[in-house]
Amino acid sequence: MKKSLLSIYLISMLLVGATTSWSVRAESNVGYFGFEPDIITNYIGQGNKKLGYVRITVDLMLNDMADISVVEHHTPLLRDAIVEILSKEPEENIKSLTGREEIRKRCTEKLKALLKQETGQEIVREVLFTKYLYH
Repeated sequence: MKKSLLSIYLISMLLVGATTSWSVRAESNVGYFGFEPDIITNYIGQGNKKLGYVRITVDLMLNDMADISVVEHHTPLLRDAIVEILSKEPEENIKSLTGREEIRKRCTEKLKALLKQETGQEIVREVLFTKYLYH
């Protein structure tokens, strides 16, 4: 008898938990915007004697899906900011995982600031590098 009551209680808690988490996800209005085409730029090679290049696919996680048109309008400004950040990076930052994460965070901060300046709103939640190739 105690086992069946415990089982019923656990199942009901699981159902309540699943329903609660589902309703929270349903209310989320997060949107994604992907830059097309990929961003390709040069970076500073070792000893400043050679140039390398990096090619990344960038997706923006937006706080609200309704802001996709705003981001589309400001795409040239945002692409330029990413290219500027990447082109000033030394080779060791481009090629290391910790360097790549620092670059991603710097891009996130810069794009958030630019869109805040242009629109007065917090639009970008996160910048994601979904493809990252270098040579």
